[in-house]
Amino acid sequence: MRVYLVQHAEALSEEEDEARPLSKEGRDNISRMAKYAAQQLDISVDQILHSGKTRARQTARILADELTPSEGVKQAEGLGPLDNPRKWGEHIAETDRILMLVGHLPYMSRLASFLVIGDEEEHILSVRNAGINCLEEKDGAWSIRFVITPEMLS
Repeated sequence: MRVYLVQHAEALSEEEDEARPLSKEGRDNISRMAKYAAQQLDISVDQILHSGKTRARQTARILADELTPSEGVKQAEGLGPLDNPRKWGEHIAETDRILMLVGHLPYMSRLASFLVIGDEEEHILSVRNAGINCLEEKDGAWSIRFVITPEMLS
């Protein structure tokens, strides 16, 4: 079982746009990451779920354009920056679907920590804008399989 955790791509500041859509650099970075994920890593996901924030929705849709998830893209509750990661951590552990979750810091880092070591307060993964973090479960234990960031593709 695998799950992919993605922090939204770089967004405009609140001063530039209150809704905080993706910046041009953010769109470019996540487009490159999506193409790399589909063509070089052969990532396949059943569904991409994102928080209700504009920047997460835009990131998820760009990823979906390349990854074509069989169950599409959907907004989901509980993926906000300060939400409790245990809800999704427990759901991920019980599902047989391959999910990609698109959200925010500190949530994505806390979710990775909860899955891998059972403690969301311990920092084990440095999540980056537009980075794809693959976690894998084998025999009930989660581990970090790989991390890819836009800087690695430069």
